[in-house]
Amino acid sequence: MARKLGCLLVVLMAWAPLRAASVGAIAGYVKDSSGTPQMGAVVNIFVSAATLGTVVFTDSRGYYSADNLQPGTYQVKVTASSFLPSLRENVSLRAGAHLLVNLTVSTLADALKFPARRSPSTEPDDWHWTLRSAANRPVLRIWDKDKDKNDDESPVVVSKSEKSSSRAMKASVAFIAGAQADGFGSAGDVTTSFALEKSLFNSGTLSFNGNIGASSGDPTGVLRASYAHDLGSSSRPTFTVTYRHFAAPGAAVQNSPYAAVEMNTSDTTSIGDLIDLSYGADVQSMEFAKRITAFRPYGSVDVHLSPNMVVEYRYATSEPDTRAAKGFDSAPADLSESGPRMALTNGQPEVEHAAHQELSIARHFGDTKIQAACYLDRVHNVVLTGAGDPSVYSDDVLPDVYSGTFSYAYGAGLSTVGTRLVVQRKISDDYTVTVDYSSGSVITAETLSTWQNLAQSLATRREHSVGTKFAGYIPTSGTRWIASYKWTSGNALSSVDAFNASPGQTDPYLSIFIRQPLPSTSFIPGKMDALLDLRNLLAQGYLPVMGQDGRTLYMVQSARSLRGGLAFTF
Repeated sequence: MARKLGCLLVVLMAWAPLRAASVGAIAGYVKDSSGTPQMGAVVNIFVSAATLGTVVFTDSRGYYSADNLQPGTYQVKVTASSFLPSLRENVSLRAGAHLLVNLTVSTLADALKFPARRSPSTEPDDWHWTLRSAANRPVLRIWDKDKDKNDDESPVVVSKSEKSSSRAMKASVAFIAGAQADGFGSAGDVTTSFALEKSLFNSGTLSFNGNIGASSGDPTGVLRASYAHDLGSSSRPTFTVTYRHFAAPGAAVQNSPYAAVEMNTSDTTSIGDLIDLSYGADVQSMEFAKRITAFRPYGSVDVHLSPNMVVEYRYATSEPDTRAAKGFDSAPADLSESGPRMALTNGQPEVEHAAHQELSIARHFGDTKIQAACYLDRVHNVVLTGAGDPSVYSDDVLPDVYSGTFSYAYGAGLSTVGTRLVVQRKISDDYTVTVDYSSGSVITAETLSTWQNLAQSLATRREHSVGTKFAGYIPTSGTRWIASYKWTSGNALSSVDAFNASPGQTDPYLSIFIRQPLPSTSFIPGKMDALLDLRNLLAQGYLPVMGQDGRTLYMVQSARSLRGGLAFTF
């Protein structure tokens, strides 16, 4: 008997440290909106509403602590007299971790005030397209989520954990180079991008960034200055000025440089707790052989039918910028992503004009998000992309000497009604997969042979596209990556659903983006990252056209681009 008790004691002694290392703890402070600690508040930590969780109480400092919690995702709810219950969702606890989760309880009068929005410069959430206003608020909703599960029908203030930076100033610089073009785009010059962000007046953010490059000694660049001011309510007006300059593309346009100044203003507003408005406009002035001015308004209305369902109407006049998910460090200093889209007709510049209207409904089911949308596009002066340089014998192209591509003016317009279905699944906290199906009319090439019959070979047809995107983060190495592939039926020269702004938006064909942190050194005090950005890696979708000079040109939906470099953050 003594031997058995001894063995049992040894097992318990060996098991105790292992169990201690596998469990974690959640602790924090409970205060009201003025910062006063709340003693005696009830804190319930649970996995789901149907499972009884751990209940603890706050002390005189408003402090609580729950130990011996198994790894997983928890909900933390606090209840205090004279205050609305407050719920923190999706608190991820890893093995052996000790999380600090501070909670703020509010009165009904405080909760009904319009909450402040997140800065547009903040990295977007994976699900922001489903609950866009929710991702922009520290206070998501005043909603009784458990109304159908218990008798407590009092409203609950629901919030989510958000990362924030306390630094008053941030700066970064990146050096990026690309492969030689060889008729496939990406001309191979080195560009330098930089960014500077500074907080002002505790409620404003001033940012300045740009991308500077050169080709054959000619400077090129994009400079952008922006100021955003948080009014402490649902409004965050933003004003941005962007300047673009590119040197002469060729003799066909009398060595005229291309320059553009763009002024953008935007704002957001909430009506009650159900409707969110986002609106703004661009005023663009372009100088290229002559001055052209364009006015581009945009906006969206989100109606929250429930915490899990959003109906949205969106209006846009320009294609969305896909650089937000990757960061702007690797954006090339050329015309391919700098806009506005412009080509030449008989040697004179013409700007593409578009109007996109979309009605969508989005809902999430646990870790799965689904969006269904119907859209109407009307585009005039459609601009197509080619690889090569036909400017020596054509007045209808705008060559880009920096990327090795050119813009071609398609005389006819494009009008289409299309549909979209997006399914996004969060496999884990670090991995997400997205599948997108879209249908709509595009510009296609029937039988391309020579440059002379190019215009007669183009037509408008309804095509389909299917895209798959994987995004992930490797905690051990800090690697962030995005891999996507988008297939389009037919010989499409323009994108199906080109104004798609949902997470289902992907570049055509195979694209890979990797951002890898590198070990810091005493010589470089900031953080250093290696960047790799590969677009249309396999050079698919290239349709050959025989030029008048006997050289082969290509019409392409997306030109291949191979770029990589180093980014430094201070």
